[in-house]
Amino acid sequence: MPRNPSSTNATTSRNRFRIIGGKWRGRRLNFPGNRDVRPTPDRVRETLFNWLQVQIVEARCLDLFAGSGALGLEALSRGAARVDFVERDRQVAAGIGGHITALGANASVHVMDAFDFLRSNADTFDVVFLDPPFGHDLARRAFQELITCDVLSSTAQVYLETAPGDLQASLPKGWRLVRESKAGQLVYGLATSNQDNDLKPE
Repeated sequence: MPRNPSSTNATTSRNRFRIIGGKWRGRRLNFPGNRDVRPTPDRVRETLFNWLQVQIVEARCLDLFAGSGALGLEALSRGAARVDFVERDRQVAAGIGGHITALGANASVHVMDAFDFLRSNADTFDVVFLDPPFGHDLARRAFQELITCDVLSSTAQVYLETAPGDLQASLPKGWRLVRESKAGQLVYGLATSNQDNDLKPE
């Protein structure tokens, strides 16, 4: 039986995002259907990369719970030197790999658990995107593991996206929010441990 065209279009729309700015601005990319994958909304990404517009250029970035890859790909479009994507779902990770190849981006996809990656990684990162599935205290645990595994540069900034009430609670000791906002049922912010950072909370 033919599918309902409106149903098909709705599914396609849910499995697509667009790059907001930079050299690939306006590029629309699809990702495999997975009900657990929820790309960061356009307006949230636009706000985030306005915050990071200076820091993202030539930055070494980590998209730890990559999902669709929207955050890391946006970073590459806006001048990041390199992005490492970590995604344990093989089908979803393959989607990111396809985008990297098509765009000719300097990036790698690691098909593995986020915590296993941190414990085996030897590199350091300037910007980390931390948008884990809500629940299970993952944001706090992953942020702490970033510190424990010593993967952050001295001036690193970490983007956090959580459910309401979890943002401040996810910060390790010595870290503070320099930007924060909300959109619907999510809150998000940018954190640093660098006391000389001149960004001020909105």
